[in-house]
Amino acid sequence: MMKAVLVAGVMLCAVLTAPVLAAPKFSFGDDKGEYSNDGECDDPRFVGPGMTGTPLLSDDVLHDASDCQVAFEAGKVTLRGVADDGTIDFGDDAGAYSADGGCDDLRFIGSGMTASSLLEDDIMHDATDCEAAYEAGKLKLHRN
Repeated sequence: MMKAVLVAGVMLCAVLTAPVLAAPKFSFGDDKGEYSNDGECDDPRFVGPGMTGTPLLSDDVLHDASDCQVAFEAGKVTLRGVADDGTIDFGDDAGAYSADGGCDDLRFIGSGMTASSLLEDDIMHDATDCEAAYEAGKLKLHRN
């Protein structure tokens, strides 16, 4: 009997001290994308094995909520370049349009963005422009 009480006590302590998974601090958006509800995340804000194998489109940002949320909750995708504490990894300047004064990374929105079309290849490859605009308050991470 004493052993059972001890085991139960240890198990209760383990449950009470286990980390609680917080709700994500971003929106998954809606399912209005052309490729939503196909079992693959098409939102280019995410990365991981739960992503589609087709090219990512800026039109799909926030428009594949169900697929991306299921993949996120299963640990198959994470927000691209964003740590759990919200710290942003701006990446590098390896993009074709880096250091031209406009942020080309489709993870961001705001007046600091370029006026040209956004490409998947530029995600995390325009660090100087994006970080400068972010620090100046001209753009924010495209979370919702």
